[in-house]
Amino acid sequence: MSVKAYYLAPIAQFCADNDDRILGVLTSHHHHALDIQQRFAWSEQINILKYALSTFAGTLLLECYVPRMGKRADAVALIGGVVFVLEFKVGAQDYGREALAQVEDYALDLKNFHEGSHLLPIAPVLIATNALSSERQRLEFADDMVAAPLRTNAAGIEHLVRDVLEGQAFAAIDEQGWLDAGYKPTPTIIEAAQTLYRTHSVVDIARSDASAKNLQETSASVSAVIDKARSLGQKAICFVTGVPGSGKTLAGLNIATRRSEEHLDEHAVFLSGNGPLVDVLREALARDKAVREGVSKAQAERAVRSFVQNIHHFRDHYVGNADVPTEKVVVFDEAQRAWTREQASSFMQRKRGQSDFDVSEPEFLISVMDRHPDWCAIVCLVGGGQEINTGEAGISEWIHAIEARFPHWTVHVSPRITLPDYSAGTDVRQFLASSRVRQDVHLHLAVSMRSFRAEALSDFVGYIVDNDPDAARSAYDQIRETYPIYLTRELGVARAWLRQQARGTERFGLVASSGAQRLRPIGVYVKAAIDPPNWFLNDAMDVRSSFYLEEVASEFDVQGLELDWMGVCWDGDFHHNGDEWVCQAFKGRKWQSVREMNRRLYLKNAYRVILTRARQGMIIVVPDGDADDWTRPGCFYDGTFGFLKRCGLPALD
Repeated sequence: MSVKAYYLAPIAQFCADNDDRILGVLTSHHHHALDIQQRFAWSEQINILKYALSTFAGTLLLECYVPRMGKRADAVALIGGVVFVLEFKVGAQDYGREALAQVEDYALDLKNFHEGSHLLPIAPVLIATNALSSERQRLEFADDMVAAPLRTNAAGIEHLVRDVLEGQAFAAIDEQGWLDAGYKPTPTIIEAAQTLYRTHSVVDIARSDASAKNLQETSASVSAVIDKARSLGQKAICFVTGVPGSGKTLAGLNIATRRSEEHLDEHAVFLSGNGPLVDVLREALARDKAVREGVSKAQAERAVRSFVQNIHHFRDHYVGNADVPTEKVVVFDEAQRAWTREQASSFMQRKRGQSDFDVSEPEFLISVMDRHPDWCAIVCLVGGGQEINTGEAGISEWIHAIEARFPHWTVHVSPRITLPDYSAGTDVRQFLASSRVRQDVHLHLAVSMRSFRAEALSDFVGYIVDNDPDAARSAYDQIRETYPIYLTRELGVARAWLRQQARGTERFGLVASSGAQRLRPIGVYVKAAIDPPNWFLNDAMDVRSSFYLEEVASEFDVQGLELDWMGVCWDGDFHHNGDEWVCQAFKGRKWQSVREMNRRLYLKNAYRVILTRARQGMIIVVPDGDADDWTRPGCFYDGTFGFLKRCGLPALD
């Protein structure tokens, strides 16, 4: 996808163009009702830019689309080897903090996701048209050649542009090449869900480069399975696998949304058992809808509830009855976290009073959909190495249920389902050889979208938790230039580093394993629960937000979500003794060894999860321990710190 804008022309042509014609072009691309305020703002911007840019050569774009953010920058100008991103606040007399962050976000988006901008200097400029003239500003470029935001009023634009261009010599821009270059946005799941909810399309927010799996191809493969089941009157189940951060949830949201829009009678629904993810997405969508449409928050919340639902509510609705569900298509997110028979039975007996519930969660969910007399389809989104809680069975329970009770269902799988990470069991290859199983390579998402700067991050983290320092060091060599990871023994150093890295509205925060109970002496208390919507969505002025670096999130809070920058706090629950990882749990007043294999796997995966939540970089805090505190001996932490250094990570201290 190349750069899109409502209006695009050489600056000389723009200056000679009729104002009304430019307004007409802008209006024709505006898909919403045009209010008087917007028309006035455009008129003012046109007049100001004609005066300010008349002596420059270059190209001007008005209302330049920023796909990841689902917004439009007021103007982008290619002048003298520099990409100027111009954001107007017409009538404003001061430069607001939020407006400065907004224009910096636009510049960072171009730098990170537009191929033509990767190597170019970018200058974000906030124009408060009625502000007092400001003193000449010092141009400060970061290492990636994105300048700190510049400020000017309407009269000072020309002088500011000249100051930037005279500060140093810049190579000429191939303007047509810049315009034609691919735009490969990598949104957070929150940004993606908001854009998808508004537009019902994944086209503008999904990467489409050859090195990344195209979400549209995955969605198309799944839709083909559903269409075939519908036309032949069959029942089908489809397993979509993917590495951490590869876009499985986005693919699922896209499938459910498109089927709901194009086939109303299917009542397609997206279900997730991840409570924090459901809460955060619902809150984000409701806030966005309330602002965009001018409705109350309560109205917005009611509207978005059907878009993302909790799988446990779906399950409980069909317990103890024979009701046929209205949904013909269901998408189960994080299907690997479905419960075993033992866990499901125990919960339903203790919490729901269902003494005769004696099946696994996958078996029950399939049986509910099997009540349809004709056709239906289930889509299971499966993450590798993501089981983090007692009773989470991986994909094996789904396979066992299909084999034992549902021989009439057709099965569509990714060939990667045989990998150990998906916990499918040793008999999966025999199952795949069955005539009713179809394999499709498009049902696997192999490249991390979360870590757009480090597609090898998931491999690197896998080598760490698998105790392979040589492979980890080799993997880190592939990402060290684009994805910084540092070690420190001091929490204060980590906090300062995180605050220094983030620009614009980039989000940062602290995470730790839920078993990291002896980090409390250094100010990290995992037993104090966060409120996920506030932690993930609120701004830097809110003490409940991740920005304050006071509340720490656990693997249960962050699974399926992400931050730009992250501080990972490492405790003795999963520590390295110089030879291997040691798993233990803090009970009462002491550590106890964890010997049961599933519990060891959950602990290992907890660290896998918290180490793969950062999109741009992270710092790992391994404290010194305390010789006077027998619950925090130095050997717990020194061994881990030394092992991570063997994996190639540099110490910041």
